[in-house]
Amino acid sequence: MTILQVENLSTYYKTDRGEAQAVENVSFSMKKGEMLGLIGESGCGKTTVAQSILRLIEYPGRIVSGKAYLDGIDLLTAKQDELEKLRWKDISVIPQSAMNALNPIYTIGDQIVESILIHEDVSKATAIKRTEELLEMVGIKKNRFKNYPHEFSGGMKQRVAIAMALSCNPKLIISDESTTGLDVLTQAQIIALIKQLQKDLGLSIILISHDLPMVTSVCDRVAIMYAGKIVELANTQDILKHCSHPYSNGLLNATPDLSNPDKEVVSIPGSVPDLVKPPTGCRFYDRCKARMNVCKEESPDLKEIRPDHFSACFLEGGGYYHVQ
Repeated sequence: MTILQVENLSTYYKTDRGEAQAVENVSFSMKKGEMLGLIGESGCGKTTVAQSILRLIEYPGRIVSGKAYLDGIDLLTAKQDELEKLRWKDISVIPQSAMNALNPIYTIGDQIVESILIHEDVSKATAIKRTEELLEMVGIKKNRFKNYPHEFSGGMKQRVAIAMALSCNPKLIISDESTTGLDVLTQAQIIALIKQLQKDLGLSIILISHDLPMVTSVCDRVAIMYAGKIVELANTQDILKHCSHPYSNGLLNATPDLSNPDKEVVSIPGSVPDLVKPPTGCRFYDRCKARMNVCKEESPDLKEIRPDHFSACFLEGGGYYHVQ
């Protein structure tokens, strides 16, 4: 059953030099209970996709076109009062920085209780009980209900943010770089927690990250973004075994393999193109080792190259150039 259907989403940002095409014709769908990883370098449009779906784009940004159906309701055309009811209750977000998401002058318990009371027709006693259950669920003892954010470590704050995102039993959660800034051990704990909650509660989750190994270890499917476009989309194992797009291959080649310490790690040369004046053809052209003349003139469409495996590349079967 499809829970989210995004169609031809485009979002631009106004700059002094013109509009930056941050997201261009992005389309994908998600099944109920699925975890989808959204991967790419900084500046590739991952967070803009999330904010567009939530309709949180503000000036100088604007959603140019597209649809984002959540259980059949288009979030991009819904009236503001309807949208406010859908946020938190049907779709919520785990922010990149829990420090900025939590109010320092209120206890963590009061903040979660408030989100429940705003969106749910329940008594305060019920909201308090629900909050205590949520805290226990994310590994925080309920006797810390009256603690303030400054009394928690970074990892514990992130757990509070997860509890808040779960507070109204949403259908879909967007985790936007939610482990950025945490140490490696804490990152692993938070990601393991998110995966366990997905399994236990049947959650649908979009996991946004630049950490390819982490995403492939927990996600059911992976969408790889480059310069505002999805360039490859497939289930995780297919991405790892039959990686198709040259950019996807580049990301894999730039990732250390602990099981093969002799593997050469090779970075992708160059940087993401200027999206105010994006290339006419394939946006990865200048950095691609497999480029052809047609790539400079025409932009490849995202097409199915294997069952449920999509790639945007002119090379037959995609662009294979694994490091030897």
